[in-house]
Amino acid sequence: MKNNLLALSISILCSAGLFAQTISGQLSLLANQSIRLEGFNGLKTYPISKSSLDGKGNFQLNYSLSDKGVAYLISADDKPLFVILSGEDIEIVGEALSYTETIKVKKGAENLAFEQYAEEHPKREQALSAWAFLEKIYSGDSLFSVQTVPSKAIQQERKRIQEEDALFINSLPKESYVRWFLPTRTLVSSVSTIAQYRAEEIPATIEAFRKLDYADQRLYKSGLFKDAIESHFWLLENSGLPLDSVFAEMHVSIDAMMDFLIRDEKKLNEVTDYLFDLLERHSLFQASEYLALKVLNEVSCTIDNDLANQLETYRAMKKGNIAPDLLFSGENIVPANTKAFKKLSEVQSQYTLVVFGASWCPKCNEELPEIAKLYPNWKTQGVEVVFVSLDEEPVEYKKFASSFPFFSTCDFKKWESEMATSYYVFGTPTMYLLNNKREILLRPNSVKQMDSWVDWYLVQGNL
Repeated sequence: MKNNLLALSISILCSAGLFAQTISGQLSLLANQSIRLEGFNGLKTYPISKSSLDGKGNFQLNYSLSDKGVAYLISADDKPLFVILSGEDIEIVGEALSYTETIKVKKGAENLAFEQYAEEHPKREQALSAWAFLEKIYSGDSLFSVQTVPSKAIQQERKRIQEEDALFINSLPKESYVRWFLPTRTLVSSVSTIAQYRAEEIPATIEAFRKLDYADQRLYKSGLFKDAIESHFWLLENSGLPLDSVFAEMHVSIDAMMDFLIRDEKKLNEVTDYLFDLLERHSLFQASEYLALKVLNEVSCTIDNDLANQLETYRAMKKGNIAPDLLFSGENIVPANTKAFKKLSEVQSQYTLVVFGASWCPKCNEELPEIAKLYPNWKTQGVEVVFVSLDEEPVEYKKFASSFPFFSTCDFKKWESEMATSYYVFGTPTMYLLNNKREILLRPNSVKQMDSWVDWYLVQGNL
């Protein structure tokens, strides 16, 4: 009996310790409404606690030390307010979360520091951009370049502002979360301003991104995890460098990220999956191929099966590889003016675009009709099209493909089709452009990209 009571007492004390920190306050315009607290885990949010405000707008929410990081305080109208969960009790007052100008932090040293910095830093950033603009005028225009006194004063003022900003950060306790968070948030949020107004800062900013540790739990809980990835590669893409140099820089950045991530399999999978998709969506295929091969060949961590299969596409089906020959053993739809092929190697053309799709694929219903419209022009330039359908129902397949002026085939096995698996097809539409030796020339991500290739390399003769 005593042991049971002791165990129960320990359990109660531990439970109380788990949620020992509170966020409380008053929001006068939100009386009797619901309020909740959500934290960040990498790319996702998760619920921490929820409650209701009383008739005067008073509320209290709890959080634990495991939630340490940044969180959203969200009212019934889904208007969020950022709060720093640093292990301290927090108190805020105001009218409503949507009226941020009325919100004041009454308790919580780290949130008070965040509030002050959030008010002052944008003003410094605006001033820096203005001084940078003037500095270019005074250094690049002969009308002003002779004026050494104003030029020197501008440089001194820019330096003073930067030092003032750094002094605020350095004045915070070394162990505080907000001391780490504020410069990281500034790095992520400043990329568009730097790219547009302060291009001379681009190399240093890119280097700062490369020093970000994606295995760091502080970043994982910060709400900046996704934004840091996107901002980093957006700045590289918009750095003003030639495309070949952009890809080279992206490769360096990927290497830097992987050096940190190999310590944490969960975060490695999460970042790789998101970054791979981001690069694909932006048609940065050299970078996505490099990422895929880097992870598959050099990283010792375990990769999720679905992600590994997706990345394997780039190792097996990368540019320059010879694509497998396809055996067309299933039922074919062959327009009267098109030859029936038994295998891909029988297609006699300088180039062949192999398209995997299906009638049930919404994007295919947009892309395949576009290909049909462009096909006559492509064919005059030596491009043949082979459509491999992943349909399961013959009626639906025939209804979809019978109007296409190019060769179509289907074995009605959907994702289990040997044609699809041999080409590592995991989504539709998937396209591969091959030459007459079945060498992979391009993996178009859209009909528009394929048509641009035809225009640039075949019509304009830039091969």
